Amino acid sequence: MKNILIHGLGQNHKSWDETIKYLEIVNIDVLCPALFKISSSDSSDYQNIFAALSDFCNNQEGKLNLCGLSLGGILALDYVKKYPEKVNSIIIIGTPYDIPKALFKIQSMIFHFMPNSQFDDMGCSKKDFITLVNSMSDHNIKDGLDKINCQSLILCGSKDKANMKSAEQISNSIRKSEFKIVKDSSHEVNVDNPKELAHIIYDFWKGFR
Repeated sequence: MKNILIHGLGQNHKSWDETIKYLEIVNIDVLCPALFKISSSDSSDYQNIFAALSDFCNNQEGKLNLCGLSLGGILALDYVKKYPEKVNSIIIIGTPYDIPKALFKIQSMIFHFMPNSQFDDMGCSKKDFITLVNSMSDHNIKDGLDKINCQSLILCGSKDKANMKSAEQISNSIRKSEFKIVKDSSHEVNVDNPKELAHIIYDFWKGFR
């Protein structure tokens, strides 16, 4: 069984490094794809990113334990909806229940005026980043949540007020789900409190080993 961590928008695969260090201590091996690098498409819109991640996951042997933060959570939810037979469990962190369309439009405008250098740490160009954000404005996250049948853990940082209600709504929509709050962390739980997050992930995943 493979364990896969999926980073969020504005992050890259290295955002999981500290969490991975703690997971390695308890002998949990993980894969952590760089979303903008695994796609061979010229376009970095959501559908192409999802297709690339789906290929990555489908090429792994056996069932998967998926853990995604924010954008990574959306991708994990969409993957388990499309390939339920491939997924053993999901952990969804700081993920919206609905796409905040107005916020996305404002952010897209702001991104246009940011220097290209600020996107380097994300592993993508400004153009790719804006393309991805714009392509998600009409994405439906909540559709099909009630059809998810695998073991699910829904997490939200204690200081992530913007996504707390969404986390509860996602948890209420998925039948086999548990909801937990990660202390001392905001939206980027994997950066703010990687030790606590690793402990929660380990407790959840150890039952599948």
